[in-house]
Amino acid sequence: MTTILSPQALPSLPVINHENTAPYTNGVVQQELPERTSRLAHSESSGELLTMARTNGNQAEFSALARSQTSVEPSGASARRANATVGFVDEQVNESGASDRPNNQLLRANTDISLKRRSSSAGRAASEENWEMRHGWEDQYNSSEYLGLLSSAFYMYYTDKRHETGGRPKDEDHSRPPIEWRMKERLKTVSAALAICLNIGVDPPDVVRTNPSSKLECWLDPTASTAANSKVMEQIGKKLNEQYETLSIRVRYKLYLDPSVDETRKFCTSLRRNAKDERVLFHYNGHGVPLPTSSGEIWVFNRNYTQYIPVPLYDLQLWLGAPSLYVYDCSHAGNIIANFDKFVQKHEAENAEAKAQDPNAQLQQYTDNIQLAACGKSESLPTNPDLPADLFTCCLTTPIEISLRFFVLQNQLPTDLTIKDVMKVPGKLQERRSPLGELNWIFTAVTDTIAWNTLPRDIFRRLFRQDLMVAALFRNFLLSQRIMRCYGCHPTSVPLMPDTHDHPMWESWDLAMEMVLAQLPQLRAAEDGGMQYEYLHSNFFAEQLTAFEVYLNQGAPGQVAPAQLPIVLQVLLSQVHRLRALILLSRFLDLGPWAVNLALLIGIFPYVCKLLQSAAHELKPVMIFIWARILAVDSSGQSDLIKDNAYQYFLNILNPATALPVGNSSEHRAMSAFIIAVFCRNFHQARVVCLQSEDLMKTLIHHLKDPENPLLRQWSCLLISMLWTDYPEAKWKGIKESAHQRLCEMALDPVPEVRAAALHALSSFIGIPDITDMVRQHEESIASAVLPTTADGNAMVRRELLVFFSTFVVRYQNRFLVAAHEQLVEERDNLVNPDAAASSNGHQAGSSTRPDEESISAPVSQDSVQRSVWKHILVMSVDAHAEIAQDASTIVEYVHEALLQSPLGAQTRPIVEELSRLLNRTAAPSRQPSAAPISRTSQSSALTAPRQLQRTESYLAAGMRRTASVAAALKNLAIGGATTPDSVNGTNRSAALNSPQQQRFARARVPAEWNRPPDEKDHATASVAYGSAKIPTTRGFQARDSAEVQLPLKSGFFDWAIEYFREPQMRPNEGDEPGSDDYNARLWRRVRNEKTLAMTQPLKGVAGTSRWDVPNGFFNNGSQASKMCFHQFEDHLAIADDRDNICIWNWQQGNRLNRFSNANPPGTRINETRFINEDDQALLMTGSSDGIVRIFRNYESEKKIEVVTAFRALSDIVPSNKNAGLVLDWQQGQGKLLVAGDVKVIRVWNAATEICTNDIPARSGSCITSLTSDQVAGNVFVGGYGDGAIRVFDQRLRPQQAMIKCWRDHKQWITNVHMQRGGLRELLSGSRNGEIKLWDIRKDTPLNTIRATKDTLRTLAVHEHAPVFATGTERHNINLFNVNGAFLNTLQPYASFLHGTRSSPIAATAFHPHRMMLACAAKESNHVNLFTCKA
Repeated sequence: MTTILSPQALPSLPVINHENTAPYTNGVVQQELPERTSRLAHSESSGELLTMARTNGNQAEFSALARSQTSVEPSGASARRANATVGFVDEQVNESGASDRPNNQLLRANTDISLKRRSSSAGRAASEENWEMRHGWEDQYNSSEYLGLLSSAFYMYYTDKRHETGGRPKDEDHSRPPIEWRMKERLKTVSAALAICLNIGVDPPDVVRTNPSSKLECWLDPTASTAANSKVMEQIGKKLNEQYETLSIRVRYKLYLDPSVDETRKFCTSLRRNAKDERVLFHYNGHGVPLPTSSGEIWVFNRNYTQYIPVPLYDLQLWLGAPSLYVYDCSHAGNIIANFDKFVQKHEAENAEAKAQDPNAQLQQYTDNIQLAACGKSESLPTNPDLPADLFTCCLTTPIEISLRFFVLQNQLPTDLTIKDVMKVPGKLQERRSPLGELNWIFTAVTDTIAWNTLPRDIFRRLFRQDLMVAALFRNFLLSQRIMRCYGCHPTSVPLMPDTHDHPMWESWDLAMEMVLAQLPQLRAAEDGGMQYEYLHSNFFAEQLTAFEVYLNQGAPGQVAPAQLPIVLQVLLSQVHRLRALILLSRFLDLGPWAVNLALLIGIFPYVCKLLQSAAHELKPVMIFIWARILAVDSSGQSDLIKDNAYQYFLNILNPATALPVGNSSEHRAMSAFIIAVFCRNFHQARVVCLQSEDLMKTLIHHLKDPENPLLRQWSCLLISMLWTDYPEAKWKGIKESAHQRLCEMALDPVPEVRAAALHALSSFIGIPDITDMVRQHEESIASAVLPTTADGNAMVRRELLVFFSTFVVRYQNRFLVAAHEQLVEERDNLVNPDAAASSNGHQAGSSTRPDEESISAPVSQDSVQRSVWKHILVMSVDAHAEIAQDASTIVEYVHEALLQSPLGAQTRPIVEELSRLLNRTAAPSRQPSAAPISRTSQSSALTAPRQLQRTESYLAAGMRRTASVAAALKNLAIGGATTPDSVNGTNRSAALNSPQQQRFARARVPAEWNRPPDEKDHATASVAYGSAKIPTTRGFQARDSAEVQLPLKSGFFDWAIEYFREPQMRPNEGDEPGSDDYNARLWRRVRNEKTLAMTQPLKGVAGTSRWDVPNGFFNNGSQASKMCFHQFEDHLAIADDRDNICIWNWQQGNRLNRFSNANPPGTRINETRFINEDDQALLMTGSSDGIVRIFRNYESEKKIEVVTAFRALSDIVPSNKNAGLVLDWQQGQGKLLVAGDVKVIRVWNAATEICTNDIPARSGSCITSLTSDQVAGNVFVGGYGDGAIRVFDQRLRPQQAMIKCWRDHKQWITNVHMQRGGLRELLSGSRNGEIKLWDIRKDTPLNTIRATKDTLRTLAVHEHAPVFATGTERHNINLFNVNGAFLNTLQPYASFLHGTRSSPIAATAFHPHRMMLACAAKESNHVNLFTCKA
């Protein structure tokens, strides 16, 4: 349901927040509102009052928040309270521009579409239209406040997520495939060999040095020292070791200074032997040896340093193996990389040969290698004296120092800083608040961001998230690309890195360095004891977070990965920016699973795990939100939560005593319950540690009582379910706390999701290993408590109930076999001798003995819970919802198969065979068009012979063919009584209306036909057969293979509920964003609706004085029209025939858009059709005489039509195509469905909660033939009866006192009673004898009586706004009158020359709600005529 209340129009009421894709549309029960606002609502087309107001005119219905009864408003996270959801400041949303939108924007709550009305013109309507309305309702229309509220409220129903998805999780085949973000093999570098070949003082023969030339090695000048060359080499080696330790201190480094060939072989083989299967690092500095050869050989020395000895790549690979990391700092280093793979392939070929000879041979791996080279194949290292000789090594190991030096060389600074000065930036690399540490922090963020935006995701993960050493070297390698390129060198790598020297992020890096260098003189002076100076920190991270926020405010167009995501991770390390970064990160994760996968891929998980150890109070709301989004997409974090007791973070928040710094703390507790539920799912260790918390069960039971947040109630139920799954100790603890009893109460919760969650938990409760008397008592009491849920209006709840039933059946299978056997015996006995069964008042036959035998033993299962559950399962096996019927049929098949294979099978098979013979004998009459349905006994027996049916015609198919006999006997089944064939026969029902018992309630001495429907004696027409049209199904429905019968049934509710946390909650839907396709389409429909109102409302003035005889359309429906209904704004006309077919016509173009079957069983018909949610995308509601209400989506499309929901609105109605059947009235504003008919109650269904909220006694033994209600407040409704009485009811009163007036002026069957939605709200009634009466509910007598015809009155139609009504007679005439009784004209619909006569009765008439148009059809004709008023 959607509820939109404008804050401007309703300042005294709390603003209802709206969310998209939330399953809790109707979750929070509102407090009673003041009477002055309780009558508020939205006009369905509200006629004259809202014509000038330009409301959308939704069916002239005004929704009311009843002052004496609770209504339900949407709840859960919303777009407007996004920041509050995670504890943000409101400014976050304001910056996104959401608050700058115009007030009259189109809004959508949950999955519903809604239009926010303008209220400015409502006052003009009140001033221009100022008449006196009927029933004393004019005062409320003269209230400017009321009209303002009226024009700003709008409601949509049956469009929530549970209806869009059918309560099923999304198909994984169509969803984004999961991303493997965890490293399966997390390698790390454990050892490193640093080989430095300098041979100080001796230049290689192929190297020509410039003068001056670069000299520095590891920032040391070898020529400046007077010490021995060996000492200088040691200093250089030690310095290189220190530089590498800044990258990773855990690696074992070994220096090899001017090594020989033998030393090289020894340390390489030792390196691999010690590292085992981990990665090793080989750093080679070849500045003092010849250049690498064209075949890739590197050079070392002989033992006496008299010769240069080449080391082939083949040998080097053999010694080091793989995985290895190579760093080549020498000229022509590209030759090494160019030849490397050639020798790897040679090694692999040798391995293959060895493997072929000995499959068990232990072989060295050679394929996993990473290489970094200083330059290309023919490039030489730079010799600039201002640069170090080992420039490549400096870039890799000291990036900050070389970056500052490079910056000074490339840029003219306004200060007197020299190259040496920039090397003295104060601080330490590990201290992020120091200048040097901040530069290092920024550099890491910049290089990570460059890599994230340039590398493929798999390469990024391998190089930057697998190994700390590899990640550090490749970050610095990006710097080497930038610096060395300026000096004619192009560093290369394997894997190949794209060129990133011109990435925009380098400009941010330059700016950060410049800000530090600008403060360097003051910092140095303060360090030397001069004036105190406080370092001004860089605003790099704040600016990058702002850029990230701009990205989020734009709505992440195209789901493009944000460039700043790696920077956000770096900011999490800072306490200064951490809260803001987490808030922005939560907004990003809220975008959907794709955003969560990106965050996990970038490496967010270790950060959020670490933050669970933080005691910061302000971080709790946002951490809850982030973890909920992560676990909703990837539940593999279960094992991480159990480490260091991280799960306690969320258990503590679940405790009601824990305070949270947000207003909506209950919603954050719901998220915590969700996190713990996912933590416990399929993870026994998690259940054990959670149950160790003594207060957890008590806490969850406490949250079940939360009246405000259904999300918390739902996830408390599901958490209990996860704790109970396969964990008996948790179940016993639940018994101790009476948790199962509380869950039974939750099965009647107003929110369908909560009811389903409670049933899910109760299903998990069943199955304590030892079935003691106590255990059986608890489980049977649960089964008894949930039996009323079979009448739930929500299919998702009924599906969960069947999961519970299937678990219960498997648990007590033997008892169910006995109950099923005795049910078969009872069915057989009822078919053999129905009179005896009736006379015994539903006697239960417990054995194979016949009723006429002397001894009748009592059934073993009589009065048992299993017997009741089994009967309810049988009832649900012919449920109107195909999925429910299929699941129930699976249970029935399972039990019957087990019964035939059990020891009772020998006694059961003869009964089954006899039932089959009786079924074939009694089923023959049902083939006649007007025959009544077969008995419940025959129907139930058909499902007991699975062996005699083909597997493709399982119980479901048979059950559908068996029509509605079980549905007819629902009440009898519930109380265990028997039903005879006569008791469900339609013709006998008609006779029963005049039985002596019924005559006591009817008025005495009236002809019998007066209290019978006018069409009772009509002959059956040669109409289209039942089931000849396509039968729509629910979205995603798949017929189950009957060969796969497995119990218990599997529930998909938990997976479906998880999807709530995968969907955006912080931003409005696309349809709410101006400029989007959905928004434009909605806006177009709104303009069209207002045009329709503006065009049609002026015509009602002449409609009451003009003739209605202008033909406007004529088409052949293909079947006999029985009920017709116009859409308010679309050019759609829905026509239902006298069976189960519905045709949708475009009356403007005269073409049929769709034809489908309502799926009501043979012997029944469609009694009512209604369009709901007509302001936007309407749904089609139908009611049939078997008591079923169905709602269809995309009804105008043959390919897209779907069943939104189907439920049994009347459970004890007698299926028939005669009598009143089912009559209903839909209140769009209130979201209520009034249902009555051949029953003694008027049932009120709440569309928001999908449960029956009220059973109002009909106060008569006669059937109710029609219902109409006040569409403004929705409190008053009127019913017409078969005995001619008209009763007025007020829903605000107690059911027994709801009838406030009864008129008995009519003496015969009420053909129709109708209250206008607009106009003067006229209330008219018409009886079978042709009398039309005009009423005011304040008066005891009619205001006017009009004799419309002397013939039998077949139909009565009243225009919603114009003072006109039409009557259809038995002699093919349609007479039109105005409400004053003035005759306007007579019409005669077209009748086929061959197939009809001019005397055939009128079958159906219907006015367009706004246009001056009348549709009519006659009996024995398939044609429909349209007439308009002569303006």
